[in-house]
Amino acid sequence: MGRKEDNIKRAVDIMHDREHIRNLAIAAHIDHGKTTLSDNLIAGAGMMSEELAGKSRVLDFDEQESARGITINAASASMVHDIEGQDYLINLIDTPGHVDFGGDVTRAMRAVDGCIILACAVEGTMPQTETVVRQALKEKVRPVLFINKVDRLINELQIDGQEMMSRFEKIIMKVNKLISNFAPEELRREWQVSVADGTVAFGSAYYNWGMSVPYMQKSGLNFKDIFEHCHNDEQKELSKKAPIHEVLLNMAVEKLPGPLESQKYRIPNIWQGDLESEVGVSMLECNSKGPLSLMITKIWMDPHAGEVAVGRVYSGTIKHGESVWAIGAAKSERVQQVSMMVGGDRIQVGEVAAGNIAALTGIRSAAAGVTISHFEDATPFEAIRHYSEPVVTVAVEPRSMKDLPKFIDALRGLAKADASLQVSTNQETGEALLAGMGELHLEITVYRMQEEQGIKVKVSEPIVVYRESIESTNSGRPFEGKSPNRHNRFYIEAEPLPQEVIDALREGHFGDGPVRTKDAKEVGNKFAEFGLDKNLMRKIYAIHGTNIFVNDTKGIQNLHETRELMIEGFNDVCKKGPTADEPLMGVMIRLVDAKLHEDAIHRGPAQTIPAVRNGVKGAILRSRSVIFEPIQNIRIDAPNDVIGGVTRELTQRRGIIEDMPVDGATASVIGKMPVAESFGFSNDIRAASQGRAIWNTENAGFVQLPTSLFHKVVGEIRQRKGLKEEIPGEAQYMD
Repeated sequence: MGRKEDNIKRAVDIMHDREHIRNLAIAAHIDHGKTTLSDNLIAGAGMMSEELAGKSRVLDFDEQESARGITINAASASMVHDIEGQDYLINLIDTPGHVDFGGDVTRAMRAVDGCIILACAVEGTMPQTETVVRQALKEKVRPVLFINKVDRLINELQIDGQEMMSRFEKIIMKVNKLISNFAPEELRREWQVSVADGTVAFGSAYYNWGMSVPYMQKSGLNFKDIFEHCHNDEQKELSKKAPIHEVLLNMAVEKLPGPLESQKYRIPNIWQGDLESEVGVSMLECNSKGPLSLMITKIWMDPHAGEVAVGRVYSGTIKHGESVWAIGAAKSERVQQVSMMVGGDRIQVGEVAAGNIAALTGIRSAAAGVTISHFEDATPFEAIRHYSEPVVTVAVEPRSMKDLPKFIDALRGLAKADASLQVSTNQETGEALLAGMGELHLEITVYRMQEEQGIKVKVSEPIVVYRESIESTNSGRPFEGKSPNRHNRFYIEAEPLPQEVIDALREGHFGDGPVRTKDAKEVGNKFAEFGLDKNLMRKIYAIHGTNIFVNDTKGIQNLHETRELMIEGFNDVCKKGPTADEPLMGVMIRLVDAKLHEDAIHRGPAQTIPAVRNGVKGAILRSRSVIFEPIQNIRIDAPNDVIGGVTRELTQRRGIIEDMPVDGATASVIGKMPVAESFGFSNDIRAASQGRAIWNTENAGFVQLPTSLFHKVVGEIRQRKGLKEEIPGEAQYMD
């Protein structure tokens, strides 16, 4: 039996021994070497040939990934690592570093208990490093640090030991600052990383060597030896003495928690059910004999087996052939196969127990973020919150109408597999709108559809998704929305919400959707913590994204009967505001009075929904509507002699420069730029810097569009959507 087969057999044996399992992710900024590192760890554990490691990129089994040299999918692999005769099962997830695929990182963090933060010794911590650390800590995932590309510091930059240590200190300080800002309060001190206690390692993923203080003590190597090996080009010998997989996997096993320990503090953070119930206790104890509780974190398409759902088993055991519920689905489904993941291979097993990562086929209604249980009414896990919202849209349609059914199927699969992608279709034309995190995100999505599904499609130029909001309140001047039969009238006021409330809504602090009467008091109290009027907020009807709908009336007969219809009217406007049919953001809608017909037949859906919709739209226009545009943080590093062209390029695109630090011969430009101005930026910046600039961007929310551009932008959006070009006034909704 080969080493790989032997390892697979050992992996299946340890699966039930939860003390010896570690679930971890590798997370970092783009191009800092994550996938090369993952390969070397897999090779070290005997899952692929060591010669190919770092060159073949086992986890990049998607040909787009190999072609572009970046990771797009968060792939996973299980391997066995032996420490002093004791086998440990390590389930590893490699995540993308590119900002457009941040959604994958958030989902991967839900499945793991620890993560190796990778920072480049040359570039230090970058914007995306901060984002991934924040994502890990929000999910209560414990970090350790690996400083990569140390060979470049010694060989290319020719720096001495003293300078190297001070660079390391800078990176460690930055990561620890992030930990003290974002880690749960009770764990901030305990989770700090340091060289002395073995939670920091350094090395070169490319040359396959690594080092940490515990490993130095064990192997007798010291800093001087490492310097000499790199200097004398003996990195191959160094990788024999200090193989990276041994250093890092030892660190992971010794310093990162296993599922038995981590589920005690992670479950209350990601599951809102009763912790004293049978399933609650079973998850806290990671009990494989308890009720099944599994969360899907990823869906990928296998050309032979169809949809494969990958997720973490928190309680119970998932077995081949049993019937399970994907919470929210209409019926239970049978698990056709249960597997463990090894790079691109799925190894079929009869069952996967609590504390492990499983791959399932046969559950058609599973999607990223869905909870799997034996019971239809089980309490699902908290929804996975993404840091950024989709900001760029393209229209896609099949070139040939005969591909339409296949095209709609492919879209459904894409939306399932990638929760950060929003898909809406126009049933009549077959045109689909794909909204994603950026140009690259959408480009890859379309590529997958064409190559993997063989559907030729037409794609429009990318379009920016704006948000509508208001800048003042129309308090005391309610807008009257009349029903078509004139028998029902709703009086509505709109006011802008404070920024901290909008942020909390975006993070899911108050939930989403209609608020049940029995929960309204509790939700109202939560809003009161942010300074809103407690008595008013206890009368909340619904939350839609970052907007809220409150019933501020007293004693109106039959109002409760129209509650669902009013919420529907409110939701319609949240999806398409009155100014440009763009989504609404940060608005509180208050119903202050209503006159209803006493006969229910005269206040049905056809009367109530349009009346509320018009009332909400009129109130928004009366409160002076404004447009918010998505903006990106941007950092550009370039040699001093070309930095002038770079700053010019940024300012021409309405960019704002916030800082320009200079480090030797390199200058950096740090600032913000509207997403609307970012299309084609990569080509222009290459030209402006003679191809010598390195840049990265990160979505940074929405800012108000300058007043001078309001009419121009709104006019263009309305024209594109086939609406009348003049911007509507409140009079339009008075009829």
